[in-house]
Amino acid sequence: MTRAFKMKHREDQEFQKLINRRTAILGGVKFTLFAALAGRLYFLQVEEAAKYRTLSENNQFNFELLPPIRGRILDRNGIPLATNKDNFRLEIVSEQTRDVAHTLKRLQGIIDISPEAILRISDEINKKRSFVPVLVSENLSRKDIAKVAIQTPYLPGIKIDIGQTRYYPFRDLAVHLTGYVAVISKFEKTGDPLLELPGFRTGKSGIEKAFDSKMRGKAAQRQVEVNALGRIIRKLPGEETQMGQDVRLTVDIRLQNFATKRLAQGNSTHIPVDDPRIQRALNEGQDLPAGTDPVNGYVNVDKRGNILSPESGAAVVMDAFNGDVLALVSTPGFDPNAFSSGLNAADWENLLSNPRSPMTNKAVSGQYSPGSTFKMIVCLAALEAGVAHKETQVNCPGMIEFGDSRFHCWKKEGHGWLNMIDAIEQSCDVYLYELAKRVGIKRIGEMAARFGFGEAFDFGLPGENRGLIPTPAWKRKTFGQSWHAGETLITSIGQGFILCTPLQMAVMTCRLVNGGRTVSPRLLQHKNVKELKNNSLQISPRHLKTVLKGMDRVINGPKGTARKVVDQDMRFRFGGKSGSVQVKRISLDERESGKIKNKERPWHERDHAMFVAFAPLHSPRYVISVVVEHGGGGSTMAAPIARDILDETLRLNPSKS
Repeated sequence: MTRAFKMKHREDQEFQKLINRRTAILGGVKFTLFAALAGRLYFLQVEEAAKYRTLSENNQFNFELLPPIRGRILDRNGIPLATNKDNFRLEIVSEQTRDVAHTLKRLQGIIDISPEAILRISDEINKKRSFVPVLVSENLSRKDIAKVAIQTPYLPGIKIDIGQTRYYPFRDLAVHLTGYVAVISKFEKTGDPLLELPGFRTGKSGIEKAFDSKMRGKAAQRQVEVNALGRIIRKLPGEETQMGQDVRLTVDIRLQNFATKRLAQGNSTHIPVDDPRIQRALNEGQDLPAGTDPVNGYVNVDKRGNILSPESGAAVVMDAFNGDVLALVSTPGFDPNAFSSGLNAADWENLLSNPRSPMTNKAVSGQYSPGSTFKMIVCLAALEAGVAHKETQVNCPGMIEFGDSRFHCWKKEGHGWLNMIDAIEQSCDVYLYELAKRVGIKRIGEMAARFGFGEAFDFGLPGENRGLIPTPAWKRKTFGQSWHAGETLITSIGQGFILCTPLQMAVMTCRLVNGGRTVSPRLLQHKNVKELKNNSLQISPRHLKTVLKGMDRVINGPKGTARKVVDQDMRFRFGGKSGSVQVKRISLDERESGKIKNKERPWHERDHAMFVAFAPLHSPRYVISVVVEHGGGGSTMAAPIARDILDETLRLNPSKS
């Protein structure tokens, strides 16, 4: 027993030693871990205290970017063409309402919210944190905002906010000058934080695009205090935003307004949309054609009361001596405010599919053959080359044969014997054919270039086209073919390959009437502008006088092609030149059958109507170019439009304003 007891006692002692040893080891491990933890806490709380205090403060305060107010676009008299107005909008914060769907349903009973908008709002709420506001509706009227404000106790989560949106008070009347702004696409983002702001808009066309960075202004930063979830707790004072710079144009919006409406009217009657004739036509099933703008209050009708589309074309009015662009019109237009508020897909598609191209600025981007308005250039080329003079006589029998082709005059029976002034007055094609044979395509092209054809003026509007002055080298490069002498004859009457813009036609007329000076278009107002540049085209004043006399006779001569445009009650006299440009070649059968009248063809096959003019006659100051797409005769369609716009120009006398 004693021995067994001793053995058991020894075993107990060994076990106790094992327990003590393990306890000591475990205690040591715990002590080591505790010491390491204490050391780490000391390091973080004492040694690194300053670092983590800074990080904590940076997490507590964030910066909020404040968008600047966009600069305005003004006319020459300081009237805003593009400005900003308050944008009343509604937002919803989902965490502040128990039932988002119920709140939105209540809101639908107060203001108009489409089912598509409800789906969009729900989708955004699901993607964003519950405290982040989601846009419900914007560009609301003060009346709608007032109705919502009264009901806010019953609309939990709905918040009224006020921002700025772009506003164009003259809508389609100046849209091709101002352009428009729209939400930036993902392809246009450059890393600029300002461009990342939701709904931020940039210029897409016109002055808005050309001077976007100048008018955009400078954003400001404001510090906001946030909690750990990123929710804004309070907003702190910050720096002020810098408003973008204003852009002031040479355009007179009074003249722009008149010219746009007059060009769109054409030869139709411009009457109010609430006129009984319009209401009767609508009740009889007629639709308002694409481009008709009942909001502006007027539509076009013909003599039978049919509603017509506005004419498609361009007009440019310039000061011949300093180059000021006083009006630059392209019709039809569109309402740029629709892009500020968000254009739907259907309206965008309608704009793009409209055959009259309302999105195109035809005054600077439209390219047309100049037709008979080019004949002054050919006459000057012949005069300067010494191959003809103002008394050079040519007999016009109605056509000439050249090579194996016949080249017809517009007057089938011919004009008989003519000198140069007679030829301009009566727009004789045969006379120009004879000059072209003598002077050649090279000298015609060189003279055209001196008067602005083929030139981009880079005067402030994007999308400007150069047109085309054809040469043998150009044709060989483009088509791989040689130049034919007959093509020189076609070019001499402004047909064939030659192309120009309405702006270039106006510049040509400026240089004709200002004594042969290289004035260029000017759209931006600057101080201390000189009346004329010192550089001259080196054209003989005697030769300029010859072609101007011909332009005088076009309007005021006994056989002038546009003599019928003269109104006996007119307060002024003017000179000009008409042109009609074929867009479809007339076959021999059509010519012989006589079925070639414009009104008998589909609209898109009718001739373009052209006209350039200057006024007053004996002391020219203002010039105009008018193009009416598929308008028919230049003297019957474009000339009356130019006359009326010149009359308004002289009445307003914008260069004195």
